[in-house]
Amino acid sequence: MNKKTILLAEDDESVRLVTTKSLQDEGYKVESAETLKTLWMLIEEGKGNILISDVMMPDGELFDILPQITELRPELPVIVISAKNNLETAISAAQKGAYEYLPKPFDLEELNQLIRKALLRRDSNKDSNLIGVRNNQLIIGRSSVMQDLYKSVARLSQNDLTVMIYGESGTGKELVAKALHEYSSRSSYPFIALNMAAIPKELIESELFGHEKGAFTGAYQKSEGKFKHAEKGTLFLDEIGDMPIDAQTRLLRVLQEGEFSSVGGNEKIKTDTRIIAATNKDLNRLINQGSFREDLYYRLNVVPINIPPLRERKEDIPELINHFFIEALRSGLSEKKIHPDGYGVLKNYDWPGNVRELKNFILMISALYPEDMIDSESIRKEINKLNNNALEIKKSNLYFSDIINNYFSDNINKLLEENDGEVHNYIVSIIERALISQTLNTNGGNQLKAAESLGLNRNTLRKKIIDLNIDLQSNKKNK
Repeated sequence: MNKKTILLAEDDESVRLVTTKSLQDEGYKVESAETLKTLWMLIEEGKGNILISDVMMPDGELFDILPQITELRPELPVIVISAKNNLETAISAAQKGAYEYLPKPFDLEELNQLIRKALLRRDSNKDSNLIGVRNNQLIIGRSSVMQDLYKSVARLSQNDLTVMIYGESGTGKELVAKALHEYSSRSSYPFIALNMAAIPKELIESELFGHEKGAFTGAYQKSEGKFKHAEKGTLFLDEIGDMPIDAQTRLLRVLQEGEFSSVGGNEKIKTDTRIIAATNKDLNRLINQGSFREDLYYRLNVVPINIPPLRERKEDIPELINHFFIEALRSGLSEKKIHPDGYGVLKNYDWPGNVRELKNFILMISALYPEDMIDSESIRKEINKLNNNALEIKKSNLYFSDIINNYFSDNINKLLEENDGEVHNYIVSIIERALISQTLNTNGGNQLKAAESLGLNRNTLRKKIIDLNIDLQSNKKNK
């Protein structure tokens, strides 16, 4: 059988390997290269209570006949195993009707447990765990934690449940949201993403629900919001922890009632949109602080997905690097490779910025290093720069901590009296004012450059300058 595997569980205790030879010994007339034909013959005859099969066969792929198998034998659980252990295989297995997908290599005890579970459920409705295949691979990685993520994405793409994605900055939360949409029944409709942290708080409701002409200053014409744009598709609410409390209340009402009204409007608008949210914050802590609604949390946190940080899946780094080198090549940069010794250096770094930081690193060395093969010493030099930057950030954090501690110790009574219930906002405003003033000063008072440095929208920066009463004249002296 060319080392390919077809196993049939005959009962709850035994699993036998089915080969063309074993079938010939039983009186079947089959050829060694007719694997799929042999398998189909067994299925038609009602053999076995569970099927465990490799994807690739000498005469084709299991996926070629898997839909027919599940149609003919809907009670037969099919476990797919494959060495091509990426998101596409997991997706394809489910869309074709597999019960479960196991990437190679796998633990035999894990397979045994899965067989027992499948046999116990074989008389119940088929549980399709995974989803379909696409040509473009959205998510990279073959580590065990990524396999778990693939299975979660595959299962959740088969329904419209609300999903909350948790993960540190740079782990790829939007990529996971896109995959959930891309492999779902809504894929032919829009995927709309909205980052709560990138929009001025006073404009978030308008961005979400749209507004009527004259609803507020600057509303010169009617505008449709993201809910309308994402109709029948998926609305991805990134950095949901930064959503203002008023907007949270309106979002909760939409989730409860399935309808909304635009800002300044009275008409109720029905919506058919799947919601996927994401955050890098501890929402339970925000709930305790009173800045996030507990009832909204339970509405959004129907199914949580956790994306592992890169430091927990360092075995995926070589594959990610190769992928980013290809991206660099497509961007017009010359083809590059890293000397094998350099991979060890890269794996020793913890990548606090996760996959996004690794991507930026690869693009940077592709642009700055002329040689085709980048040696380990060059890699080590650049990693040392990243370590030094991380150390400076840590020092800055400690510096701000000292400032806050000193301020509290000197002014605690006055601070609490004058800012009862607003201590957090007050301290943040002090730090924000210092940060924005220094950034403006460094950029000679140029607001556009300062906004780019801070990663803020220019209008957001301008509003903060007004709200924080920052003196622009003092920041123009170095211009």
